[in-house]
Amino acid sequence: MAISLQKGQKVSLKKSSSSGLGEILVNLNWNARPAKKGLLGGLFGGSQAIDLDLGCLFELKDGQKGTVQALGNAFGNLNRPPYVALDGDDRTGAAASGENLRINGNQIQNIKRILVYTFIYEGVANWQQADGIVTIKYPGAEDLVVKMDDYNSTERMCGLALLENVNDETFSVEKIVQFYTGHEALDQAFHWGLRWKPGRK
Repeated sequence: MAISLQKGQKVSLKKSSSSGLGEILVNLNWNARPAKKGLLGGLFGGSQAIDLDLGCLFELKDGQKGTVQALGNAFGNLNRPPYVALDGDDRTGAAASGENLRINGNQIQNIKRILVYTFIYEGVANWQQADGIVTIKYPGAEDLVVKMDDYNSTERMCGLALLENVNDETFSVEKIVQFYTGHEALDQAFHWGLRWKPGRK
């Protein structure tokens, strides 16, 4: 069983034991196959495969802020700050496991908020073709599914879900699915306050 979140809907991830929330897995899967190259596909670049990247902005209780993503080799750490780690970088979308962010829920008392996002690193900004789905897996509970079902955008960045610490025992999870021109625009929309510079993988 799984719960498909609606835009703006919030659900709670709560401690199921005295040890904490356990590991929260955020999985991104997408269709990287190029669209069939017809006349319009040739004109508008529809035949180019899409490389989606999964990442997040984090803010800790001690004020530390940053990002976890393949761009800039900022893969994070599960057992030390920021208590969030990216498994790897699927450049093709062919990996059955997709891309995974892991959040150490046992360190919830140190985490203020996490904003999960994805962006198109290579390929035309065709979100409908990519058909991305994010699944949030949490010990002892039903999976949460965030479908990227709002396709009317040519922007390359999408804020997916916001996790906020409620009382050091619960994460509130909200479906965002809002598109932005890039990292800086996403940052400004959620008042993160980071300084950005161009980077490559």
